[in-house]
Amino acid sequence: MSPLLILCIAFVVLTVIGVPLFAAVGLTTGLALFLIDIPYTLLAQTGYSSLTPFPLLTIPLFVLAGRLMEVGGMATRMIGIATNLVGAYRGSMGLVTVFACMLFAALSGSGPATTAAIGSVTVPAMKKEDYDVPFAASITASAGALGSLIPPSNLMIIYGLVSETSIPRLFLAGIVPGIVVTLLLMLTTYIIARKRGYGGDGAPFSWGPFLRACWDGKWSIGAPVLILGGIYGGIFTPTEAAGVAVFYALFVGLVVYRELTLAKLVDALKFTALLTGILILISPTLAFGQLTAFYDIPTAVQNGITALTENRVLVLLLIGVFYIFIGTFMESLAQIVLFTAVFLPLATSLGIDPVMFGIFTVITCEIGFLTPPLGANLTVAARISGISIERISVAVLPFIGAYIIGMLILILVPDLTTFLPDLIYGPSR
Repeated sequence: MSPLLILCIAFVVLTVIGVPLFAAVGLTTGLALFLIDIPYTLLAQTGYSSLTPFPLLTIPLFVLAGRLMEVGGMATRMIGIATNLVGAYRGSMGLVTVFACMLFAALSGSGPATTAAIGSVTVPAMKKEDYDVPFAASITASAGALGSLIPPSNLMIIYGLVSETSIPRLFLAGIVPGIVVTLLLMLTTYIIARKRGYGGDGAPFSWGPFLRACWDGKWSIGAPVLILGGIYGGIFTPTEAAGVAVFYALFVGLVVYRELTLAKLVDALKFTALLTGILILISPTLAFGQLTAFYDIPTAVQNGITALTENRVLVLLLIGVFYIFIGTFMESLAQIVLFTAVFLPLATSLGIDPVMFGIFTVITCEIGFLTPPLGANLTVAARISGISIERISVAVLPFIGAYIIGMLILILVPDLTTFLPDLIYGPSR
């Protein structure tokens, strides 16, 4: 039996019996090092070097900033702006949830964090308007996944580090696809809500209440302007922007809104520690990725797929199906670290821009957020709404369909991702 087959069997068995993913990857990597007689120090060296890149600090800082903005009152004011903008239409609270998640996604960089921040307010509101609870939870889970597509995105940061792609270019590339997916989610919400008769009295939009809500939430609106404007204006790097976001959230929560207490600050720190603990996956997965290069797996995958087809669209569809399947049981961060090294060389050999492939990867990971048994966003939304994963898993299917349509649009019109980066920074080389 070949060493490669032994490693595949070992990884699958460890995953199936419930070994934590970081341990399963680490043990498989250790077995591989034993089989090919490479010193185990590779794991330690990779573990150290994988956690030293300065941009990695961006992830916990953005998560902390997002949580501080949530408990400090900024998320509530964003919901107020969204309510006055789309709250009069059929399915009003559902539309508000999607729109508010899009706004908050520009602050948190995390899908589960966005789901928790917005869902904790809008799910109870939808219950009061007699929404079907699984439907309300599925809106929150699917819209919360925008936290990984709208910049700043933690998954884009990881992809940028692994693939050595410009993180600011990735951030810019996510804006238009993020808006497209937001519109698809809002359309799905509206169609289902209209069919079931949920919410909204059909009153016309009025500028007065909307402008008053914008004025009340001006500090909330200012956050993404400051963060993203500073990055794209060349004032600071994404990592520095994350630090600025934390201080901005502290200032607004303590001085302006005065809703940030010591207890809420401690809660934000605990939340950040729990959510960013997943970074432990980086060390073993990067070592595992080095072994894929040793076994020349990227070339084998490239030869195998190109033997079937060299059509760019079909290749991306095949990769997308694989990513979506893997996302049902694998954490998105590990998915990006493990498989970017395998599929990116194939993509670039077919003339696919690494930035476009990064956004494509993030969208497939978002679908993974919504598919059991892992489904991070499903777990958060189910906890907020008080229902089982099984019930929300069925209700979320139309929204998964919206994400798949968004993925297909991206595949067919790749300029949606490269337009803004090329406009601001010039064509990539």
